Amino acid sequence: AADLTADVFLAARGSASGYRPDRGAPVARLFGIARNVLSGHARGLARESGAPARLSGRRLLGDEDVAALEERIDAQRAFRALAEQHAALSEPLRAALDLVVLDQLTPAEAARALGVTQATVRVRLHRARRALRGSAPAQRPVRETHLEVAR
Repeated sequence: AADLTADVFLAARGSASGYRPDRGAPVARLFGIARNVLSGHARGLARESGAPARLSGRRLLGDEDVAALEERIDAQRAFRALAEQHAALSEPLRAALDLVVLDQLTPAEAARALGVTQATVRVRLHRARRALRGSAPAQRPVRETHLEVAR
């Protein structure tokens, strides 16, 4: 508090030549200077306290961390590939697949929703699965396990 008070009066003395009595009372000017000094001090404290936090948030990655990042990157890559394959399906195949796999409807329920026969839905599911497997990389996509359940 004593340091801040000293800083306020030093700032007031340093800017005394710019004081104009027609712009307000001297005490109002002193309060304005105090507000500016105090806010400058608060900004400085925020910068000082933020620096260690920014520096402490950085550390070297261990082997486990690198492996976890590689797994996430591989999973993202596989997801993007599967999403592209899904988007490449024709609308009827994609609609049947989405209803059964994503919305977890039975083929009979999907057939009613699409206004087609159950056999048509089963054929579309078979074609969609075959298309996804045919263009899939050597690894099986993560979502393919859900395709097996939907049969």
